[in-house]
Amino acid sequence: MPKVALYNTKGDQIGEIELNDAVFGIEPNEAVVHEAVVMQLASLRRGTHSVKSRGEVRGGGRKPWKQKGTGRARAGTTRSPLWRKGGIIFGPKPRDYSYHLPRKKARLAVRSVLSAKVRDGEIIVLDQLEFTEPQTKQMVEVLANLKVDQKTLVVTAEQDLNVQKSARNIPGVKPLGAEGINVYDLVNHDRLLITKDAVARIEGVLL
Repeated sequence: MPKVALYNTKGDQIGEIELNDAVFGIEPNEAVVHEAVVMQLASLRRGTHSVKSRGEVRGGGRKPWKQKGTGRARAGTTRSPLWRKGGIIFGPKPRDYSYHLPRKKARLAVRSVLSAKVRDGEIIVLDQLEFTEPQTKQMVEVLANLKVDQKTLVVTAEQDLNVQKSARNIPGVKPLGAEGINVYDLVNHDRLLITKDAVARIEGVLL
């Protein structure tokens, strides 16, 4: 089982924690991670794009000239897609781009990214992270004590409002509860700052 250092909020190492091999010690599957990221980004698309077809463009009800005898090509409407200000052929319409991966594949993607974080030394485990009140200054001090100056994902076992409000105003820092952990946020942040309780909860879900 992989072991990583366990820190307190002052930046002192107070021990080590063993991580489950099945969650934090597998060989990362890059193809599945890519699929999961593409799926998440597709699901974020609003899909509100829309253009007008020839039946929706205003005007064009009258035939512009008679069928024969003018020497020009036949035309039934000035709103043909061939004309300026005409309709659009097969243009985009509002649609839902979201889809879902199979559950096993989605979990494999999360385990792959977590294992890569451990392999690359990008995970920091805290014994606990609690604030009595929202205070951004305290969160900045914690990050400074841990020498974290990169984009960081802060994960707690539960959605802690004090932690979330303390961290959300810091550029590059995103707070999450363990239930909200996802592939895109893990890939998009250089460091994973996670509490010991959150580790146990994630292992319980992904095993």
